[in-house]
Amino acid sequence: MTAPAGDGWLTRNHLTKLPWTFIRECRFGDHAFVNRIASMTGKTWAYEDFVEGSSLDLGSKTVSAAEIIEFASEFDAQPMHLDEEAGKASILGGLSASGWHTCAMFMRMLCDAFLLDSTSQGSPGIEHVKWKKPVLAGDTLRGTVTILSKRQSKSRPQLGLITMRSELVNQRGESVFELENTGMFLSREAAA
Repeated sequence: MTAPAGDGWLTRNHLTKLPWTFIRECRFGDHAFVNRIASMTGKTWAYEDFVEGSSLDLGSKTVSAAEIIEFASEFDAQPMHLDEEAGKASILGGLSASGWHTCAMFMRMLCDAFLLDSTSQGSPGIEHVKWKKPVLAGDTLRGTVTILSKRQSKSRPQLGLITMRSELVNQRGESVFELENTGMFLSREAAA
């Protein structure tokens, strides 16, 4: 597939119809075309845009009893995640989200805040995850990500590695979840 000549030909509608391989190949060829795609899709977060020490707000999410039970029914059917009385009888003190549900909610917040508008290529893994307090039905979680470090990949110069620490706090200001991981992001410099 080749891009038609001229300026202004590409609209957001066109982008949804372009095969991902075409967009990816253009990243390493026509830098002007890549910038045009980035400006139209909002994919403005590349490796160079992350600043060590900076923090990003992920927004907030209120957790309902229904979604706790729905997630647990499918993926973590322990009684304290399925039933209010069982939750109260546990050390958690009430119906609480599975730790994996908390991870999934965090991931959605991360995607909505910036990951879907980035050149993310995934992650080689998680170094640290901790569930610090129960996430109870009715809790409102607010997320932040802090950039700890960044470095260019030696084996794949088009990639940059970003190490970040993420945290979710509840409406009482209590830290309920923390995670440290490395993300892989395409570099604008490599695409030039």
